[in-house]
Amino acid sequence: MSMYRSLNLVMLGPPGSGKGTQAKFLSERYRIPHVSTGDMLREEVRNRTTLGLKAKEIMDQGGLVSDEIVSAMILKRLDQEDCARGVILDGYPRTVEQAHVLDGILAELGRALERVILVDVPDEEIVRRLGGRRSCPKCGKVYHLIYSPPADGVHCDVCGIELVQRDDDKEEVIRQRLIQYHEKTQPLVELYEQRGLLVEIDGSQDMEAVTAAIVDAIGASADQ
Repeated sequence: MSMYRSLNLVMLGPPGSGKGTQAKFLSERYRIPHVSTGDMLREEVRNRTTLGLKAKEIMDQGGLVSDEIVSAMILKRLDQEDCARGVILDGYPRTVEQAHVLDGILAELGRALERVILVDVPDEEIVRRLGGRRSCPKCGKVYHLIYSPPADGVHCDVCGIELVQRDDDKEEVIRQRLIQYHEKTQPLVELYEQRGLLVEIDGSQDMEAVTAAIVDAIGASADQ
């Protein structure tokens, strides 16, 4: 860490890749905030800020929050004191346009990106991970048919109620989300690859191995 004035990272990866979990580990290890645009949007809406009210209006109509709103939020967040030592961005940038805006935001703060970490997991593995999730309609406890199944394979261990599969965990929905993810992310991956910032990590390894590979990549970039 001492080799950096600040450590600014972007996490990329498909839904279910575990990048959010990895971002939390890195946040604790390097003592820099994990900034998730989804969490930030929810917070702005909850606090009824000008940005939040604007975003809520768009989301209530089923629209996508504009680059302008998201970028204003990112600038406001990165300018806060706890981000002075760096930040782990999760969910932003999502497009090449946003990547260019992020360059401008960081330049304005006298900073730049150190690494873009792509936690890559094959589509079939993502379908297996997300498609196996089941939850209890009563207590909300989440199980996984392969990784953490309920005792009898069908009912909640706590409530005894039959578990359900959420609509967005159904295979056809997951595959649709993956198509959208690849379409959006591929140009970003190419952009950061051209800049020599991209590190591809095999996200199908166990969690500790993924963390170790990411820490290695960050360490290596410090020596360049």
